[in-house]
Formats: sequence, C-alpha cells, structure tokens
Amino acid sequence: MKIKVNFFDKNLLKNYFSVLSVISILMSFVLIAINIPNKYKPITGIVVFLFLLIIYFIMWIRANLTNHVTLNINNSTVRVKIGDIFEEEELKVISFNEYFDTCVDNKIISERTLNGIYIKQQVDAVQELDYLIDTDKKLNEKITSINEDREVGKKKQYKLGTIFQHGNYLLTAFTKFDDNDRAYLYMNDYINFLINFWNEVDIVYGGRTVSIPLLGSGMTRFKEYNMVSEQELLELLIWSFKVSRIKFTYPSHVSIVIHESIKDKINFYKLRSVENGL
Repeated sequence: MKIKVNFFDKNLLKNYFSVLSVISILMSFVLIAINIPNKYKPITGIVVFLFLLIIYFIMWIRANLTNHVTLNINNSTVRVKIGDIFEEEELKVISFNEYFDTCVDNKIISERTLNGIYIKQQVDAVQELDYLIDTDKKLNEKITSINEDREVGKKKQYKLGTIFQHGNYLLTAFTKFDDNDRAYLYMNDYINFLINFWNEVDIVYGGRTVSIPLLGSGMTRFKEYNMVSEQELLELLIWSFKVSRIKFTYPSHVSIVIHESIKDKINFYKLRSVENGL
C-alpha cells in the first residue's frame, strides 16, 4: 500500500471526529440502559479505546486505498478516476501544441504521448485533419501569430485553450514550443490556458460528458518552476473548473482520467476538501 495520506491528516481527523461523535451518542444510550460493574470498568475502557483506535486505523487504510472520488462543484459532478482516456465515452480531450502540429516524429510529437497515440491510432487521415484545422473559420479567429521562421511543422500559432472538435475528441492548444521544438509553459500560461479552456468547453460540450487527462503531467516543461507535482496540477485543474462557473447538468459530468502509471502520485482522499475550497 502506497502511503499518500498522513496518519494524522487533518481531513482524516475531521472525519474521524464526526464518526466519533455518533459513536459517543450511541454509547451514551447503551450505558444508560446497562450498568457496568466497577470491577469491569477498566477492561471496558480499554476495549472501547482499542475499538475506536481500530476504527481510525481502518479509516486511514481506506483513505490510502481510495482510487477515485466524486465531487460536487457548482452543482456539477466532477469525477476523478484511474483509467484510459481513449476508453471513455462521449467527448475526450487531447492536448496539442499551440500550432496543432500532427507530425509524430518523436521530435515535434512523441509517439508515446497521448497526442502521438491519438494521431497514430485514432486518426485515419492526418492530411484531412490538417485541412480541417487549417480551414476552420472559428479556429482561424484564434490565431495569435504566424511563425514564418519555423522550418518544420505548421506556422499558425493559436491562443492557448483553443478547442477544435474532431469527432468525439476535443483537440486543445495546450503548450508553447521553443526554437528546439520543446513543449513548455510558464505558470501564468497554464492558468490562462485553463480559464480559456473551460470557456471553450462550455461552448462545445452540448450536454455531453467531457473526459480530460491530467494536463501537464507528461513531457511539458514548466518554466521558472523546478517541480510541479501531479497532485498540484490536478488541484489547479479542479480549482479552475470551480472558478469558471461552468455547469454540467445531469447526467453529463466532467471526468478527470488519471493514467495508471501516475496513480500512486495522486492523493484522491485530499481532493474531497476541494468541495469546501482549495
């Protein structure tokens, strides 16, 4: 068992004390009805203490074994779970770079990223996808500049957070690219991306469930930050949904899909505190 929740975690203690208050009320009624002889009171106290300790220990183990959580945010359901984004139903988000490049050559796009896997396995005609992106009227309104000096890849740069719908996939401009075709973001870029991203989702989702991978947990480099953990990225993603005020009406919801390879880096139990504010 991977220890992700501290034994004296404040949220765990808070929940334990809630359980303890219920047990205390029930025991009060029992003790009124049953008179325990004085000679048995010490052993009874020890048994009760061990019983309460076992309950806490069980709650702690369950907190560490939690691998999914359902949150209610702005009257919308947000589910965080382990899974495969490609096996999700309805709309699925795939992150692209700011150029919407489709060249999977392990330089511009790695074949091991979700972006590369999507293009290799889910797109039958890449040239057709390129044409649809290039000629989309709404997408062209989101062009921020044209990089004529770029020798390999596309030249049109799109605003981060811009979404192009391709079938059941929402392709989004997520990362900037440097001169060496390395994906990067400043934290301000990431926050601005999230705000614009949710606005775009609000326009296109049409009452359908939207599944999102943990954006930024792959090969993206965060400038000015030596280390941004997967937990922090997840909490920022949830926080941005909260401040966006977008609403998903039942039965639609948001699913944040955590890949199996990083599940041990996510404290699912901690995410319950998001409902009361990060």
